[in-house]
Amino acid sequence: MPEGTKVTFRVSRGDAQSSEFKDYTTEVTAGMVVLDAIHQIQAESAPDLACRWNCKAGKCGSCSAEINGMPKLMCMTRMDTIDTTQPVTVEPMRTFPRIRDLVTNVSWNYEVKKKIKPFKPRKPDAEDGSWRMHQEDVERSQEFRKCIECFLCQDVCHVLRDHHKHAEFAGPRFLIHTAQLEMHPLDTEDRLEQLKDEQNIGYCNITKCCTKVCPEHITITDNAIIPLKERIVDEFYDPLTKLFRIFKPKKKG
Repeated sequence: MPEGTKVTFRVSRGDAQSSEFKDYTTEVTAGMVVLDAIHQIQAESAPDLACRWNCKAGKCGSCSAEINGMPKLMCMTRMDTIDTTQPVTVEPMRTFPRIRDLVTNVSWNYEVKKKIKPFKPRKPDAEDGSWRMHQEDVERSQEFRKCIECFLCQDVCHVLRDHHKHAEFAGPRFLIHTAQLEMHPLDTEDRLEQLKDEQNIGYCNITKCCTKVCPEHITITDNAIIPLKERIVDEFYDPLTKLFRIFKPKKKG
């Protein structure tokens, strides 16, 4: 990108009741990201433009938006990776209610998280209150702890974005949170029924769109959602498991 290139940004302005696109032209220099350009537009011509950000380092998940129709972090989207011969569109996440301009209300996500059964460890293995675990068992769920809760996976998920099943479907962010708990070697809680009936994991048809937009490169579909689906099938739909339950001797009280 030539130094001092003039670029037009087509920014969505408005609130929950009405919105429209407005064009702003600003100078883009080497090394800039979309968030830099938005801040520059605020400084130059739109001081009332609302956007949410915090770290500008891709670790807080605050500056999620849709850039040219693709859910991304504004602070991690370099201008030299975008076609600037056409106006660059910047919109708020469509899956959540807009508060104003680029800011959305993501509080629904935190309410979903509250309903998930928390971590419940087994009794300590040693007298000093410590546990013994294999490193490979710990690493299996460690990947899911990288989530920065940017909610881009929630935004791109068609069950939430197109079908608006917020009341019925937890979304990929909380399926990996559940996987993180379920796959922890110390956890003893059973969340399979909750996964099936409350979080409705069956709604996910593993298109892998959530994995594609994850800024932390978490393999959401293959490493979390599919293994959880397999557990649901084994627990509730496998005919051999049903037979085992029928003929399993009952414990004497």
